[in-house]
Amino acid sequence: AAARGCGGVWRRAWQRGAGGPAPAPRGQRAVACNARGGAVPAGKSGLAPWVPVVGLEIHAQISSNSKLFSGSQVQFAAAPNSLVSFFDASLPGTLPVLNRRCVEAAVMTGLALNCSINKRSLFDRKHYFYADLPAGYQITQQRVPIAVNGRLSYSLCIDNKMSQMVTKTVRIKQIQLEQDSGKSLHDDTRNQTLVDLNRAGVGLMEVVMEPDMCCGEEAAAAVRELQLILQTLGSSQAVMAEGQLRVDANVSVHHPGEHYGVRTEVKNINSLRFLAKAVDYEIQRQIEELENGGTILNETRAFDSKLGCTVPMRDKEGKQDYRFMPEPNLPPLILYDAKSLPANMNHQQVVNIDWIHERLPDLPSVKRAKLVERYGILPEHSFTLLNEDGLTEFFENVVKQTQMKPKKVIGWILNDLLSYLKQHSLTVKESPVSSFLLADLLNLLEKKEISSTAAKQVLAELWKGEGKTPFEIVKEKKLELIQDQKELEQICQAVIDGQENEVIMMVLG
Repeated sequence: AAARGCGGVWRRAWQRGAGGPAPAPRGQRAVACNARGGAVPAGKSGLAPWVPVVGLEIHAQISSNSKLFSGSQVQFAAAPNSLVSFFDASLPGTLPVLNRRCVEAAVMTGLALNCSINKRSLFDRKHYFYADLPAGYQITQQRVPIAVNGRLSYSLCIDNKMSQMVTKTVRIKQIQLEQDSGKSLHDDTRNQTLVDLNRAGVGLMEVVMEPDMCCGEEAAAAVRELQLILQTLGSSQAVMAEGQLRVDANVSVHHPGEHYGVRTEVKNINSLRFLAKAVDYEIQRQIEELENGGTILNETRAFDSKLGCTVPMRDKEGKQDYRFMPEPNLPPLILYDAKSLPANMNHQQVVNIDWIHERLPDLPSVKRAKLVERYGILPEHSFTLLNEDGLTEFFENVVKQTQMKPKKVIGWILNDLLSYLKQHSLTVKESPVSSFLLADLLNLLEKKEISSTAAKQVLAELWKGEGKTPFEIVKEKKLELIQDQKELEQICQAVIDGQENEVIMMVLG
């Protein structure tokens, strides 16, 4: 069970859309996206196209040694209930103490996503009752979040062709700090539910994206870019397989010029591939339901990855269901910049927005541009380098150690090394072929000591991880190119002498 969404935020977004005709550009985006293989805009009736509308709520676990409001350690896969403080278990009399690291991570993420940072933000209680939420409420930021009004640019391929890419932008409504819930473990065999509170109180950033997307492909591309940004900043490890990045997708369809349709929310999607499938399935399901005379319910659904479909979970809660109220145990969160920071203030006790802004690292878009400029590689190659964890560093290390031009090096890394890694389901860091060994191999090829065919044979041998160098393999397999013309003539003559019958037949024939 993940954090349960942001209540009224999305409801307001869809109500704004329902107040009048949908803007024309959104319909155009839908048609363009569908032309690339997303959800089909035209229904069975063929009378009018459908315009899908997709928005996302993304919960990113903050990289911090301790939880948002307690000193309990944060550790993945620890023994159940071994990392739980009195506050996490909601014992009477315990009070929250805000984690500075979590605040700085949220500010850093907001700045990277071009948000306005609120110097004064508030905490609220969001009430709901679930076994893994011992307090009966979640501390979040509903009224005045820490960051608002940002934007995220992302790129996606046209017709799955890396050489044809378009750049799109999704608006960021807000980023809010909130605490995670615990985890319920359902034991069907014993007919019981066990509760692990290790995750209860872990700091989250909820990134709320406006409904600016139109298909699963766009949603997955936007989340992937956000994931890269979070990992670059170090504000979240964003490993989806470990629950550090979870996505809720809000989906509706309508005809061009009409009000937005009733939305459904697909909860807790934990992979980019499943996100794309869930969104596209839900779009098609809604279209078919409406064309068959049915209605769309405002409900929460789950994606069944085995069946490849969404299934109902519960009716969608409204803002009134959560009974939001100000958090009485936390004062307003006050941030400063260089202008507003009092002269006598202890710098270690405040969060300075300008100080964080000055220390922002290069974001993925800037890194890609620098790779293209520095090494002369194609833009699409820069995307692949950044998408694979550790591949950029591997590429740059090879370039430093080899005489081969970067344009040739990139081919060996993307076409040969990467295919080996994917074949064996290995990460770059797990590769048996180091950057040093690959550089040695490419140097032999560049010096024309071996052919490209021989180089591929050597790479296959290196992949076995037997500890041999490329030079040793070349000598052992006798793969070196012969440069001496007399030696080549002798070899050719020996071949001819050994095939007298074939030579005679060729001469006579």
